[in-house]
Amino acid sequence: MNFRILLILGALSAFGPMAIDFYLPSFPMLAQAFGTDVEHVQLSLSAYFAGLAIGQLLYGPLADRFGRRLPLLLGVSIFTLASVACAFAPSLEWLIGARFVQALGGCAGMVISRAVVRDLCDPISAAKAFSQLMLVMGLAPILAPLAGGMLLSLSGWRSIFYCLTVFSALAGLAIALWLPETIPSGPRPPLRGAGRQYLALFADRSFLTYALTGGVAIAGMFSYIAGSPFVFIELYGVPPEHYGWIFGSNAAGFILMAQVNARLLRYRGPGFWLRRAVWVYFACGALLLAITLARPAELWPLLVPLFGCIACLGFLLPNASACAMASQGRHAGSASALMGSLQFSVAAAASALVGALHDGTALPMAVVITVCGLVAALLGWASGQITGRSA
Repeated sequence: MNFRILLILGALSAFGPMAIDFYLPSFPMLAQAFGTDVEHVQLSLSAYFAGLAIGQLLYGPLADRFGRRLPLLLGVSIFTLASVACAFAPSLEWLIGARFVQALGGCAGMVISRAVVRDLCDPISAAKAFSQLMLVMGLAPILAPLAGGMLLSLSGWRSIFYCLTVFSALAGLAIALWLPETIPSGPRPPLRGAGRQYLALFADRSFLTYALTGGVAIAGMFSYIAGSPFVFIELYGVPPEHYGWIFGSNAAGFILMAQVNARLLRYRGPGFWLRRAVWVYFACGALLLAITLARPAELWPLLVPLFGCIACLGFLLPNASACAMASQGRHAGSASALMGSLQFSVAAAASALVGALHDGTALPMAVVITVCGLVAALLGWASGQITGRSA
């Protein structure tokens, strides 16, 4: 896979992190602007996750039937228009609705980028490519909160959505000019068979277990995303413009571990490393919960296990994706869509749960992350039983 295609796919994969992380520092300001509280503002994040979960199911069959380019251009166009609507939102309800539509567009890049990797790579190469994509898209969680905090202090929260509009328009131009069609030649599945294909994927125990392992891990990450603005900014008094530095340091651990993973794949397959990383993830979550229960007066004791949890995702996400997609062939678009939908359905529920359990402490975030770590570890163990540890 050449560097230009990898860069475009990285930008498409970054739509999710950009649209999520860019506006996280603005939660307190949005609450003030719309005369509400941070817990209600978090509904705009949950709406985005719900849009990702629903929209991905639409793009999978479209990508398998009509190719990769046309659905991509459609999705990016929707994202661009919805970003404009977010920027001009007169109320929180408007913003929540526009964020849902924004997600319906943005998920095209997330679904189809995985399908393009499957089109061009074998399983080991795919795991390496996904790890490299983590490097490209991993810059988004580092730069987005930093840029969001700066824009917030300089121009207000609406400027964040203006920047998302420009970013998506440039991504659409890059697709039109430089991304070739990668779907294999030959007959393509009809749209009317999409339901049967999804049912067949649900019956595939190996696919489902790997997809859910990644999904529960992502749910833990988005619990952190949903809870960290309150914990960092309001509970521990971190200035909004400094929030991005903490968030970015965790994202840097994620990027670093993804690159370590790419090198370790020379020696063992993605399933081997996945089944070990899930237990480290759970251990970091359990440590986070124990420290949170001690109610430290300073933030830094929480940051150590949080860093470990997010860094582990550099192993979990590329390997889970590669294992789930390995045997999907011509149905890579549908498989990618169902995997993404499952993952973000769990993520939406987890982020909403953090808000629902809000009690003025860091405990809801820590509990949800720990539970996600435990479930991911059990699913990772189950994947070894199903595949015979051959992957």
